[in-house]
Amino acid sequence: MIQNEHQPYDKSSKWLIQHHGDSMLRLAKVGRIENWRPAQAEVVQPRQLPDGLLEVRLQGESRDDLFLIEVATYPERRVAQQLTGDLMLVYLDRGELPEAVTFVLRPKGKYRIPRSRNLRSRHGLSSCHLKWRVVELWTIPAAELLEAGDVGLIPWVPLTDCADPPEKVMERCRDMIEQNAPSGEKENLLAVTQVLAYLRYNDVGLLTILGGRKVMLESPLLDDIFMEKYGNLLTKKTSEAARQSAQRSIITILETRFGAVPRELADEIKSVADEDQLQKLVQTAASCPDLEAFRDAIDRR
Repeated sequence: MIQNEHQPYDKSSKWLIQHHGDSMLRLAKVGRIENWRPAQAEVVQPRQLPDGLLEVRLQGESRDDLFLIEVATYPERRVAQQLTGDLMLVYLDRGELPEAVTFVLRPKGKYRIPRSRNLRSRHGLSSCHLKWRVVELWTIPAAELLEAGDVGLIPWVPLTDCADPPEKVMERCRDMIEQNAPSGEKENLLAVTQVLAYLRYNDVGLLTILGGRKVMLESPLLDDIFMEKYGNLLTKKTSEAARQSAQRSIITILETRFGAVPRELADEIKSVADEDQLQKLVQTAASCPDLEAFRDAIDRR
């Protein structure tokens, strides 16, 4: 995802690309999908890879086509540059130019991502014109996704255009996932929907409609999100500011998973200064089954 700082939305969107990439292509108005699979990440370059690359067989076609997917939290000017680099990387690796789509999750200011980019060498001997499809989630009617009969579209619903109260939107998303999720995916779909819904509503209370902490405990994906976001906080030499940041992050993880953290436990976390112990507590906070288990772990340190 195109971000200054790694976000949980990144892990969520990449999970959706890997498991429901066909749904994302339908959201981008790509039809006639016969079958699809995520392409292996074989591009080796000293830079960021695309968020997703799919091999897609369209109905009536005799070969697969490549579809490149990027997800941006907000419209930013560097998105076009990222897409340009992605397209060129894939062309160099595969020898063909992929179809490209970027999904933008939330509006910010007046800027809109351009649909194309012209490149020209300094003296004009070389030039190229690149274009891609831009999907702005907030411009899409929620009813289209809710009525499509595709559970892979449901996590995006909270970011779409809907006049209904947020509580009703969350209830419909929950019901659709519970009734239609593939075997073994219900908890992850509910968890991803929570993560994306929080980007718009910033209301933890709404997330309880989608299962709240229970889903977070049952979803392996949420453990990955927490570990990816917080697990590397102490990879560098720990300063006082870094220690305090790690302590706050441990408390944040526990609050997100289990609700309010008792004052005495928060004080005990803030008393931990050792780098290795803080690293272990970050991992414990993201994986322990309940607050009591975390309390036992901190007492044993």
